[in-house]
Amino acid sequence: MLKYRFPVNGGEFFLEKTMEKIINIAVIAHVDHGKTTLVDAILKQSHVFRENEEEMQQTQILDRNELERERGITIFAKNCAVIYEDIKINIIDTPGHADFSGEVERTLGMADGALLIVDAQEGPMPQTRFVLKKALELGLKIIVVINKIDKKFADPALTLSNIESLFLDLAHDQSQLSFPVLYAIGRQGAVFYNLPGSEEKGDVIPLLETIKKYIPQSKQNPGPFKMLVTSIDYDPHLGRIVVGKIHQGMIQKNDKVKLAGSDESFLVGKLFVWQGLEKVEVDKAKSGEIVSFSGIGKAKIGDSVVTSFDTDPLPSVSIGEPTLHMTLGPNTSPFSGKEGKFVTSRQIEERLNKELETNLSLRVEKLTNGKFVVSGRGELHLSILLETMRREGYELEVGKPEVIIKEINGQKCEPYEEAYITVLSEYTGVITEEFGKRGAELVKMKPVNDAEVEFIYIIPTRSLIGLRGLLNTATKGTVVFNSAFLDYRPVGKEISRSKRGVLIASESGVALAYGLNNAQGRGVTFIEPATEVYEGMIIGMNVKDEDIAINVCKGKQLTNMRSKASDGVLQLTPATHLSLEQSLDFLSDDDLLEITPQALRLRKKYLSELDRRRARKINAKA
Repeated sequence: MLKYRFPVNGGEFFLEKTMEKIINIAVIAHVDHGKTTLVDAILKQSHVFRENEEEMQQTQILDRNELERERGITIFAKNCAVIYEDIKINIIDTPGHADFSGEVERTLGMADGALLIVDAQEGPMPQTRFVLKKALELGLKIIVVINKIDKKFADPALTLSNIESLFLDLAHDQSQLSFPVLYAIGRQGAVFYNLPGSEEKGDVIPLLETIKKYIPQSKQNPGPFKMLVTSIDYDPHLGRIVVGKIHQGMIQKNDKVKLAGSDESFLVGKLFVWQGLEKVEVDKAKSGEIVSFSGIGKAKIGDSVVTSFDTDPLPSVSIGEPTLHMTLGPNTSPFSGKEGKFVTSRQIEERLNKELETNLSLRVEKLTNGKFVVSGRGELHLSILLETMRREGYELEVGKPEVIIKEINGQKCEPYEEAYITVLSEYTGVITEEFGKRGAELVKMKPVNDAEVEFIYIIPTRSLIGLRGLLNTATKGTVVFNSAFLDYRPVGKEISRSKRGVLIASESGVALAYGLNNAQGRGVTFIEPATEVYEGMIIGMNVKDEDIAINVCKGKQLTNMRSKASDGVLQLTPATHLSLEQSLDFLSDDDLLEITPQALRLRKKYLSELDRRRARKINAKA
């Protein structure tokens, strides 16, 4: 029995009861279409929190991870629950970025229906198609919410027309073409059955009513207990905790269960269900409920937890394959071990193995030299892993990301993506030039409004590496760029890239203003005065194509006739600081990125000029 909070005449009262009616609903959308904001409104208006609780003043309530809050995106799927009238609604919030679509794939199986949220201005985007396709394949009932109808260039009618076309393209049967449509202003917590007038106020009741009427309740399946593990959590006191939706039967604390295909039995430890944002302990739970419990230390995502009476496993989760990989290993720079807590290959391997337990889209292969090939769904997917490890105290070095080539029907194939670009009209030439150089095929080009133009391209994934940062710079940060994996196609022709050369530190020491001033005469610098550098470290970008070694530790020569102060203070251009994603984009075949808790450093694979010359000769002969 749980004590639930119910609203009454502006106040609230508590009632201990068991909720027999349960609806599990997933919230799916393209990135930045307002999914998390709308879930915030549902939580606040469902009286999950008291009026004086701090969550009532917060945004991104579910995104508690530090990286999620910093970037304003959902990375990990999460569960919460609200009570509406006599129904408990379990909400599964899923990521909206294509690189984290593995999180969507593994959690949609717990849902009975889905809220598809679409931006009224942007319309359906690449991830909208992906998540809708997955939901329809599972036979989920869909409620469409056209959000952000208050945007300046919002066009709900056109957006609805595009959504209907998308359903026509993806639906498996006639019944899936019939779906309710709601309109929302997520940041105001307002949902409407029809397009509202300018003064009309709203709340989330129309959405909750539609969920109650349209999404089927979770089935109460009799029989012995059976559950598919869809997520793994960890508690320092309880150990590994498995999460999933009970497929059939009932589970109680201290029940004896086992993993399908294994003879070893386990006792269910503490059993939890969701109430609001929190997990609350219960003695038992029935089929249809989303639960988590401790006691099964060996479980992995995709395993079936069963009783001794029914040992047939449930169908496992199907996860899409990675498209990018990179080499990762312990830091080998002269600064190795100075800034991190975990620096050995064994410690890195343990951390990667731990990541594999929950990150289903990730693949790791150990090499004989103590390094690892790490494969993921995209640059953002890999960079989030690297940033997380960095913040945990790991020192790493990584090489240039490369696409994964597959052999299909005897032919080498590479991944292709569908890219959606929205840009101000004045930058149309920049887009056509860059995508043209990279072998992209233009699918559609149309004006979005008086100021913006939308492009849709099909482009090899290898051509996208480094493109996002380049377009952000070229359009002064105004471009909206999204892409999603399409399929594998035969490898296209080699694409020539005009990458500028780099400035390389020729000496180890401390960078001085005088040396950096000389370097800035050759190009853009990445470091400030008083930064420690080592030979072979990349300290800037040359304006020309060739690499140049330069001594940034060199100071001005002083004599008795000339004092240091006589030449005045040097005015240096502020250094350009690259983010982790920008640094990965910057890498060439002969570069490495050194990642520590304190710094990101670009460097050459071979630190001395002599070793770099030898490597170039060997490569030329090959």
